[in-house]
Amino acid sequence: MTTANPPLTGVTVLEVGAFMAAPYATMQLADLGARVLKVENPDGGDPVRATGPFIQGESSPFVRLNRNKESVALDLKSAPDKAALRELVRGADVLVENLRPGAMTRLGLDYASLRQENPRLIYASASGWGQDGPLAHLPGLDIMAQARSGLMSVTGFPGHEPAKVGVPICDLVCGLYIALAVTAALRERDRSGEGQYIDVSLLESGVSFAVWEAGMYFGNGTVPRPHGSAHQNNAPYQAVRTADGHVTVGATTPKNWTAFCTTLGIEELLADPRYDSAYSRRQHREELIESIEKATVTRTTQSIVDDLELAGVPCAPIADYAQVFTDETLRQRDFYWEAPHPTLGSVEQLGSPMRFSRTPVRRAHAGPLLGDSTAKVLEEIDHARRADEDQR
Repeated sequence: MTTANPPLTGVTVLEVGAFMAAPYATMQLADLGARVLKVENPDGGDPVRATGPFIQGESSPFVRLNRNKESVALDLKSAPDKAALRELVRGADVLVENLRPGAMTRLGLDYASLRQENPRLIYASASGWGQDGPLAHLPGLDIMAQARSGLMSVTGFPGHEPAKVGVPICDLVCGLYIALAVTAALRERDRSGEGQYIDVSLLESGVSFAVWEAGMYFGNGTVPRPHGSAHQNNAPYQAVRTADGHVTVGATTPKNWTAFCTTLGIEELLADPRYDSAYSRRQHREELIESIEKATVTRTTQSIVDDLELAGVPCAPIADYAQVFTDETLRQRDFYWEAPHPTLGSVEQLGSPMRFSRTPVRRAHAGPLLGDSTAKVLEEIDHARRADEDQR
């Protein structure tokens, strides 16, 4: 099948971002083919550039988080550079920013101001708590959003100190929501011809995950609590001990429950009325897991996985990232890829999970050097200005 350009080819995105939410959103858009101009302060750029580990002086996280982008170094507090950004806005489709609410307004670069330059502009803001409301003025980082969103109240084990999700999940999902909202707004603009403003917060992004928890609280008033690796409503659906570690299992349907017990040689549990449904098994989870682990602790993780997979029961070993980044399935599916970098040579990248049959995602280059495209972009602005003057 003949392949075409990535889906967002021809779309120009300006990023005024730092750290995670906005850069992660624009990384998705860049993967999808958009031209992303990352606007950075000439004095150091995105703070992630100063985040290690470093490879030959370059931030390893930065060159992965900012792949497929161009860097334009502009001091937005200076009149000439602010004017340059306004010129860029005239030819752009999207602007994504994650400065603290009010910062872009003080710079005169808020949506109300920039829409005067370009009524078709789609302007997306990421923040900790939203652009309005009682918390809007406060700084908001991922861990604070995990705390306020309820995520930390259900993460970890009962009786232990609070734990956050191991990755900056509120930052990341906020970025994904922005990318989704931007693509939807682009589609709507095809019909209306008008741009619009998008407001996505880390807080609401985190709360949006509470599907099971909302069902419990609004259903019967139950306040969800942490259950370690166990599912809120079903069992067995968790990690259980083995002779050499743990294995995750999910035997929640009648068919899988029967196959699970038969495979592990614990058929007696099938006749126990306490375990006749996934919900009742959850009600008696402690006794159930104790009975299951009497069998699993006598066997290795791999032997259990092999047998349960053969029986069609969902299961998996718990991989660390050394295993993930060398995983044969991911390698065979070409998930990881080598991205060229001007000073580092080849840099391995995480792939995009979005797989298109006809318009594959872009795999161009690693994160840019600070200001690598400034001269080129300013020349493009000047050329566009002269062309506009000639038409007049």
